[in-house]
Amino acid sequence: MPAPPPPLNCPPGLEYLTQIDQLLVHQKMEILEVITGFETRNKYEIKNSLGQRVYFAVEDSNCCVRNCCGPARPFVLNIIDNTGREVITLERPLRCDTCCCPTCLQEIEVQAPPGVPVGYVIQTWHPCLPKFKIQNERKETVLKITGPCITCRCCADVDFEVKSLDEQAVVGKISKQWTGLLKEAFTDKDNFGIQFPLDLDVKIKAVLLGACFLIDFMFFESSGNQSSKAGVW
Repeated sequence: MPAPPPPLNCPPGLEYLTQIDQLLVHQKMEILEVITGFETRNKYEIKNSLGQRVYFAVEDSNCCVRNCCGPARPFVLNIIDNTGREVITLERPLRCDTCCCPTCLQEIEVQAPPGVPVGYVIQTWHPCLPKFKIQNERKETVLKITGPCITCRCCADVDFEVKSLDEQAVVGKISKQWTGLLKEAFTDKDNFGIQFPLDLDVKIKAVLLGACFLIDFMFFESSGNQSSKAGVW
């Protein structure tokens, strides 16, 4: 029996996202980085709620940039499906990583397929809270994300709420999941959960996945042995 046609306007490789309302993102632990503190390329497994791998993501950046720029580094993140096909590309330019510079804030471009922008994650300046705009391919804001003032919580998840355009309704969340005291203290290998409406545009689901990676680098990635996990926005 032939496979059903993909949904209308669904980029190739994202058909599976139309059927789910959550994703799990697990960063892979690199032994060399744990032992030496030498920053290696980040790698992630992206799974469904049953723990089955849907995609695999790998950072494309050079050694000098990783170890000189730390969590603020620019990168390309390639997201690959189980057949080995690259279905999403994330591009993060180099930006100032201090909240005191409201004219040079963080952003990430989401492409699906590679080379075709489908949306953007744009940081919004705020003196106390992590805030972001989720934009479509026309750079129209469709959702917003608000995080907690303090992004470090012992023995608890850290939730970044996905809100409607008027910020009156919470429609999903990106959660940095607590992984245990030893792992939290000595590594920067993080687990995230992403929840969104089942009927959300598949392209915006891909953009929320991009937002998860930007949040990881901004708030939970380490620079050498200096952890950014205890940072206050």
